[in-house]
Amino acid sequence: MRIAVVGAGGVGGGFGAALAKAGADVTFIARGAHLAAMKRDGLKVQSPRGDTHLVPTQATDNPAEIGPVDIVLFCVKLWDVESAGEAIKPLVGSGTAVIPLQNGIDAAERLLPILGRNAVMGGVAQISASIVAPGVIQQVGTFMRMIFGELDGKRSQRGEDFLALCQKAGFDATLSEQIVTELWMKFILLATNAGITAATRRPLGELRDDPDIRPVMLAALREVFAVGKAKGVALPADAVDKILDFIGHAPPAMKASMALDLDRGNRLELPWLNGKVVELGRQLGVPTPTHGMMYAMLKPYVMGTPG
Repeated sequence: MRIAVVGAGGVGGGFGAALAKAGADVTFIARGAHLAAMKRDGLKVQSPRGDTHLVPTQATDNPAEIGPVDIVLFCVKLWDVESAGEAIKPLVGSGTAVIPLQNGIDAAERLLPILGRNAVMGGVAQISASIVAPGVIQQVGTFMRMIFGELDGKRSQRGEDFLALCQKAGFDATLSEQIVTELWMKFILLATNAGITAATRRPLGELRDDPDIRPVMLAALREVFAVGKAKGVALPADAVDKILDFIGHAPPAMKASMALDLDRGNRLELPWLNGKVVELGRQLGVPTPTHGMMYAMLKPYVMGTPG
């Protein structure tokens, strides 16, 4: 199976390396020092699941060099969705599945007008990992899961084939018939975690049992749940309880990628996370005061730490 990974950061690098190790023909699309290091030394993934060193690593900054593939794992930051979508057109053949594994809930719908309805699936990645040096990715904890599915809820052959490969690669994988629900389950968790770990500058383990912070976390989770229900998403009645249980078992050192970006002085995905909750709440008449406050507090850092 030919796979192209667009954006070889923590998510793309982590899953891409595992799939390559399982025998897939994987090419990473990256830029700058990270690309140079992968071409020179291979891609290293340091993980409690076991370290991987992919040598040689197939990597390029030019999608046209690769040509049509079976699967595209689309892992760029949310502000790059449209430009990267245009750039990867040479990867998309008649049966290609493009699986966005971004944060947020709107990457698939933003790709549809660019790549066409047949090309785009929905996807959810659950892994805590980031680039710690050019060519080196560090995973926190052992949790590594991918959920994907056709946006219309049907089970497709390409989905079944990719599921079999993911299972061979040894991480938790699900071919879902309700991928929109799965996207929202992650969004409830992620928008909340991103806002709280970024606003406090602290990892999840220090926050989840703090008697002053826990009610704020609960209020934030309930706001996103209410927005999803108002939008007509089929969310389970116990969604917030399920997510709280996940938070309770997550690695204590876990920080959302937006909090890591804030620590590094980088641009934030804030408009598509807490900002999106606020925007949808306004459209749907659902109050979102907790996310509104987190959005307002983090907004001065949205383009990186002010000089």
